[in-house]
Amino acid sequence: MIAFVGSVFSPYYKSARRKGPTNPENHVSLNVALYSRGAARWAMTERSSAALSRDRDTFSIGPSVMRFDGQDFIIDIDEKAFPLIAPVRGQVRISPSIMPARSFALDDAGRHVWQPIAPMGRIEVAMQSPALSWKGHAYVDHNRGLEPIEDGFAAWEWSRSQGHNRSLILFDTRPRTGAERQLSLAFHHNGRIEPFAAPARQHLPRAFWLMSRQTRSEQTPKLLRTLEDAPFYTRNMISSHLDSEEMMGVHESLSLDRFSSPIVQRMLPFRMPRVGASRAFF
Repeated sequence: MIAFVGSVFSPYYKSARRKGPTNPENHVSLNVALYSRGAARWAMTERSSAALSRDRDTFSIGPSVMRFDGQDFIIDIDEKAFPLIAPVRGQVRISPSIMPARSFALDDAGRHVWQPIAPMGRIEVAMQSPALSWKGHAYVDHNRGLEPIEDGFAAWEWSRSQGHNRSLILFDTRPRTGAERQLSLAFHHNGRIEPFAAPARQHLPRAFWLMSRQTRSEQTPKLLRTLEDAPFYTRNMISSHLDSEEMMGVHESLSLDRFSSPIVQRMLPFRMPRVGASRAFF
């Protein structure tokens, strides 16, 4: 799994904001998470705006480059795993099946937006370090907001499940003001987007940090594997029954109340180092 994170979960960015307005482009990172058994890697090194370069089709963060060639998204990765200092190098190519030019508000005021850039596609991964390669289903999305995410939300749950010729998205958000919002959307290979009836929420087992995990399913969902277990965030592989179809998916639970905790903020630099920065920034 590869994600451009930017400043969303950066403790350095949150610390800088306490002193007044600050440039989010001074807090950029590429998060690379590989979950292969025996070859797992985690890389998420924050860099300053001096390491950022971008134009219409290319986005570079330090030695890693993301680009769009008009047909595919190509990510050339050159990072270091942390806390195990090991190289993470390779190339990822994502070929979208559909690219809907639509976005969806996650709160009543429309200050936070989710955009499914390529909700369906194929991925080819060729890693040199560690030596891994595979092909499979791909998904690309984007979140943006007019305020820090923790100011807008207390928590949310998200999942993306792969069905037969379609991708199903569930999004449950708990804004700090206004009503809770729920999205349940099916994206089809032919480009059609349609809502489907969201089943009731069901609990998944709590993990080590006792994060609450809920998803929606017409039958009892199964937790297949916990991929990330952090004090404020979990990422999981699940099996659920949606819109009369059993399917596998990736599920995320996020607690912004926990994220904002001073204890969690002091823990984050041990998973997210910053090039040229001391950890003693509080």
